[in-house]
Amino acid sequence: MRTAHVIFTVGWLGAVAGFLALAIVGLTDSDTQTVRAVYIAMESITRFVIVPLSLVPLLITGPILSLGTPWGLFRHYWILVKLIINILSTLILMVHLQPISYLSHVAAEGMLSSADRRVQIQLVVASGAGLLALLIATALAVYKPRGMTPYGWRKQYEGHIVPHNRDTES
Repeated sequence: MRTAHVIFTVGWLGAVAGFLALAIVGLTDSDTQTVRAVYIAMESITRFVIVPLSLVPLLITGPILSLGTPWGLFRHYWILVKLIINILSTLILMVHLQPISYLSHVAAEGMLSSADRRVQIQLVVASGAGLLALLIATALAVYKPRGMTPYGWRKQYEGHIVPHNRDTES
């Protein structure tokens, strides 16, 4: 499960990096055919690569891995931060499916214009922010900074606390 989780999360990170590169090319390249091809490719990459790679760690491998290890799902702050980053990244990705689809359809029809520049910039900024968020989540997974949640402290010391008995004191 750990191997699958690493494969999916690193794949997600790499796919977003590739998407960012395409978004930058789409924004800056002056060749119309290249720009059209970029936006058409971005929609396919998003739907068939990035979306699945974002959902599997969030819904399957992450929860199974965290529940099957001593790290737990709610015991450590770094896991909660990773979970929040992944949830927000996936939600923001879902919101951006519409502008990605819009640019793809406009590009396919050959009607991309300067009026679409705002959407092009939006995709560069969103994918750059997404890449940064995934890099932070990856760093948290690698370094596992200290800090347990109150729930984690309770679970760690549950059953380890010896009850205080006045009769045994001298």
